[in-house]
Amino acid sequence: MSDDPSAQPRKPARKQATPAELRPADPALSDVKFLTVAEVASVMRVSKMTVYRMVHAGELPAVRVGRSFRVPEKAVHDYLRDAFIEAG
Repeated sequence: MSDDPSAQPRKPARKQATPAELRPADPALSDVKFLTVAEVASVMRVSKMTVYRMVHAGELPAVRVGRSFRVPEKAVHDYLRDAFIEAG
C-alpha cells in the first residue's frame, strides 16, 4: 500500500475478447440486414407510428435494441409480398 492517501487503487485490466467470442453464435445472423423504424417507414411509405403499431401488433417482427427497434429487411419484403393484392 502506498503512503500517498490520494493514490487510487488500480482497476483490474479488462479481458480482451478472442476472435471466437466476437463471432456471432449463428453464422446466418451476420448476414441479416436490420432497418430502423424510420427506414422501414420510408420503404413502406407510411408513418413511423404505423410501423410501431405493426411491430407491437406482431404483424412485423423486430428486435429491440436498447429503447429502439430494428426490423430485419427480409421481414419488410416478406410483409409487402404477402400483403400484395391484385386489383381488378
